[in-house]
Amino acid sequence: MVEVLKEVALPPPAAFKLFTEAFFQWWPHAYSLSGDLLEDLIIGGKTGELCSEIGPSGFRIDFGRVLEWSPPTSLTLSWQVSPDSRPEPDPAKASRVHVEFVPMGGATEVRLTHDQFANHGEGGEAYASEMASDLGWPYILELFREFASRQVG
Repeated sequence: MVEVLKEVALPPPAAFKLFTEAFFQWWPHAYSLSGDLLEDLIIGGKTGELCSEIGPSGFRIDFGRVLEWSPPTSLTLSWQVSPDSRPEPDPAKASRVHVEFVPMGGATEVRLTHDQFANHGEGGEAYASEMASDLGWPYILELFREFASRQVG
């Protein structure tokens, strides 16, 4: 299991909205299959909707599905990205990413938990270590924190 906490200088409703609706703007494009050609990243706006990467010429990869949508407090996604960074179409082989937006005065603590790595099969344990590393979720959530800080004021 990977757990990462970051404080952002926005109230939970604004942090939730920025995390989900501006996903393309803050997610590292190098962490997509399209790289510099990435055109959009979408987190579906309700339970059951897909999470997708849109690349050039209509290229589309679904990297997960919204399992729980509870604005402005939390969302849970199936993480259908294999340990070798390829899309995993079988939801039974997906891990899970849960994100909570906890009020802290006028700010928000973003609590991300990525678990169920065993569903990925062989390589799942190494995948968890990779996502816990300085180049995994800690780095990704730091990019979100920096992006959110530029939205204040």
